[in-house]
Amino acid sequence: ISPTWFLSVIQHEFRTGKIDLDSTVKLFEKLQMPFDFAHIKHVFKKTVDKRKEHTINIEDFRAIYRMIVHRPEFHELFRAYSLNCNILAETELIEFLKKEQYETEACEMTALELILKYEPVEEVRKRRQMSFEGFIRYMSSEDCSVFKSNHKTVYQDMNHPLCDYFISSSHNTYLISDQLVGPSHLWGYTSALLKGCRCLEIDCWDGSNNEPVVYHGRTLTSKIPFSSVIQVIDKYAFVASDYPIILSLENHCSPKQQEVMAKYLETILGEKLLTSTIGDTVVKELPSPEALKFRILVKNKKVGTIEEGMLRRNGESHTEIGEISEVENMSNEDETEEKAPPRSKKDSPKRKMEHRSSSPPRKKAKMKTKLAIALSDLVVYTKSEKFVSFEHSLANQKCYENNSIGELQARKFVRHSGKDFVSHTSRFITRIYPKGTRTNSSNYNPQEFWNVGCQMVALNFQTPGVQMELQDGKFLDNGGCGYVLKPEFLRDQNSTFTPYNVGRYSKPMSLSIRLISGHQLPPSNLSKTNKADPLVQIEIYGVPEDQVKKKSSVVKSNALSPRWDETFSFTIQVPELALIRFCVEDEISLVANEFLGQYTLPLLSLSKG
Repeated sequence: ISPTWFLSVIQHEFRTGKIDLDSTVKLFEKLQMPFDFAHIKHVFKKTVDKRKEHTINIEDFRAIYRMIVHRPEFHELFRAYSLNCNILAETELIEFLKKEQYETEACEMTALELILKYEPVEEVRKRRQMSFEGFIRYMSSEDCSVFKSNHKTVYQDMNHPLCDYFISSSHNTYLISDQLVGPSHLWGYTSALLKGCRCLEIDCWDGSNNEPVVYHGRTLTSKIPFSSVIQVIDKYAFVASDYPIILSLENHCSPKQQEVMAKYLETILGEKLLTSTIGDTVVKELPSPEALKFRILVKNKKVGTIEEGMLRRNGESHTEIGEISEVENMSNEDETEEKAPPRSKKDSPKRKMEHRSSSPPRKKAKMKTKLAIALSDLVVYTKSEKFVSFEHSLANQKCYENNSIGELQARKFVRHSGKDFVSHTSRFITRIYPKGTRTNSSNYNPQEFWNVGCQMVALNFQTPGVQMELQDGKFLDNGGCGYVLKPEFLRDQNSTFTPYNVGRYSKPMSLSIRLISGHQLPPSNLSKTNKADPLVQIEIYGVPEDQVKKKSSVVKSNALSPRWDETFSFTIQVPELALIRFCVEDEISLVANEFLGQYTLPLLSLSKG
């Protein structure tokens, strides 16, 4: 360390000779180095325990700083490019950027920018050089993130029709725990919106005093007023992203309370609510996310066409209630978003229809749904349509009509009619939702439905685990705006792509990953001495033939600075759909590992270097 620089930063704190743990932490903050409190506390404790004191002197601090900040792997790199081993000249830094970071365009300007940004020692900065301290700060910064910096902002073409994008989507957004007795809470909406979620689900039921409520129908989950939900959505809608929000209504209200819902949507959301087409009344193609910026769309059943709805809203009709007649497939295979606990005696015949029988398939029955025209006419580009079959949709469905398909049925389609499924999602927005038996709010693997181009793969955002990590990783892309453009072969209406036989759509890519080291990993929960036995799993998620997991060796009892130096090679057939997940675990025994942390990102967002 440059002794004069280092002393000038820290000496004021040592004016009384010694400092305690709190002051040590504050000094690390002042030195602008990323640190983990558990590790500093552990090293501090080891230093003072020898002397039975609670404070350290200036030399102790320098030793702790070196131990935590001066990583040997950084030193090796620095010395490989620094002629005199203690300073990087501008030319040496440029060489490092070109050779190690694959920044082929790197020039004096690039080097100077990094020096001015990261070099803490003033006299070194003035000489347009970088000290080891500056190098450490650069290597620990966002500029060296494995995630491509240009993918951290919206970089994709946002002018395609809505159905050409994967859309970040949440299931039963109001729940923050399980699906049967847990609380419903407004925080479910706030947190999903702050994560960039663009399709929220609202389960609406008749409440007392003509006030509709949101909860998981016929369960013991608590209830929240519909109006409060809309207020929260209004407040947080566009904090994380400018692109449109779709409110997926699961509507169980009477026409009377549906009118109340319509009133709240219009009065609370105001101008944000989309109530008419943009441009042409006759809709031949869905508008783009760009054209719908800062707008909120209602996804619900609708009486008649967009044109009829627009005429009604313009005051040329005065009917208050419309009726939709749907063919209901009464088979035990069909899943529903209905929750079906034991039926009460008070259930009306209409309600009985909604409980699926578990007996053998019966013939189709007609279901009539009453809809308040006031709510129906708020549905413009996102009209929910009962899914019958791919053939039926191809022949009858309009571009603004979308389907919801349960995970079990969807999984069968992926396996047995992949090509038809891709053809369907290239034309129509398709939402997938978890099967009703996931009462503990568990999630399915979203990847298998992204593989066939499903736009809205709805997950329980409140449930941590690999499935949500894949969701979060996928939507880091394109600036985290909640819309990711689908690959060309999932947008092309004549595509013959299927995930189980990628054929001519394969663009093999070789990937080589050198796992060098870890730093300040979370210690094991089971360790009193701040230790862990870490290993890293590198996993690829994508089309079936790309799914693979590789595992590093285990580094014994070192959470502060484990070193692996292992190389892993992969060949990926369909890189456009692949995600890569790095998972760090602590080996507890030969058969069990404890999760320490993970990072997932799209393969094509992986930076070289």
